Amino acid sequence: MRILLVDDNNTNLKLLTKLVAKLDQCEAVPFAGPDAVLSALPDLDFDVAIIDYQMPVYNGVELYTEIVRFEKYANVPVIFITADTDMTTRMAALNAGAIDFLTKPVNPVEFQARVQNIVSLSRARKQLADQAEWLRREVDRAVAELRQREQEIIHRLTLAAEYKDPHTSRHTSRVAAYSEAIAVELGLPEEMCNDIRLAAPMHDVGKAAMPDTLLLKQGRLTEAEYRQMQAHAQIGGSILAQSQSSLLQLASEIAVSHHERWDGQGYPNRLAGEAIPIAGRIVCIADNFDALTTERPYKSAWSFDRTVEHIRGRAGSQFDPQCVAAFERALPKIYEIMQKDREEQALSAVAAASGF
Repeated sequence: MRILLVDDNNTNLKLLTKLVAKLDQCEAVPFAGPDAVLSALPDLDFDVAIIDYQMPVYNGVELYTEIVRFEKYANVPVIFITADTDMTTRMAALNAGAIDFLTKPVNPVEFQARVQNIVSLSRARKQLADQAEWLRREVDRAVAELRQREQEIIHRLTLAAEYKDPHTSRHTSRVAAYSEAIAVELGLPEEMCNDIRLAAPMHDVGKAAMPDTLLLKQGRLTEAEYRQMQAHAQIGGSILAQSQSSLLQLASEIAVSHHERWDGQGYPNRLAGEAIPIAGRIVCIADNFDALTTERPYKSAWSFDRTVEHIRGRAGSQFDPQCVAAFERALPKIYEIMQKDREEQALSAVAAASGF
């Protein structure tokens, strides 16, 4: 333990230094005046402070008040040494944060007893702080491991859904990236933006329950088939519901709400406005953008500009106007994501044609 000693009397300082040397595993850090101490801050390290009260320029209380302006010293125990028995002096020291007093002339036996007690207290406090830090690290590690397992569950469920439709994989990854970009521009907290990116790929997990004849049909669905397909939103929410995982709860929320409309004409629950979860409102735009800008069995891909105008024109009816505004701010990032995906697909096609 390092013990700061401050006394402008050289004889007293030498005595205090010798007394500290006799304490168990303690090292004296002596200073002959307040100015020298202040000049050494905040690089000075000590665990206990013993400060003479009556000194020139700064008295002990004034010096300690300057020391504790630095957060690292806020919990350091301080002992004041004073020849003054006046209660006003002692109250000033206590109000400044004094934990004990030593009276001049210092009695070596009393010094050892009092300071050893303070040193033991400081050691116990430090050990407690170390344990708290260890516990914090362990909690952080456990939370990180739990989140990693949650992400793996979502990834595995997404893979299962992709077996029915080979185009689903790239669609879900693009929707996730678009959704995160919109969430960022909407000003949502960083952690929530990240969670939306992780949960968004599950938005169509309910399609795993759809028959292949419906899911893989070439051409437009009939009215009856379309109504049957609509069930995937409720089914997806049900698959993921009741989980203890906050990430899977968010994925369930997205799955069941990403086909709702701002004007209440969506499905499955005909929610309207802010009754639709914000993550569902965001993924709704991302999903529509991707569906329109990619080729489907029943349609050609729309251009980027045509799709943007389509979404912009439905702000306030199909889409949340604030989410549309965030989507527009995110367009440079969205365009970059779209182009990168197309380049990767082109490279994959070339590699496949070459037999690699």
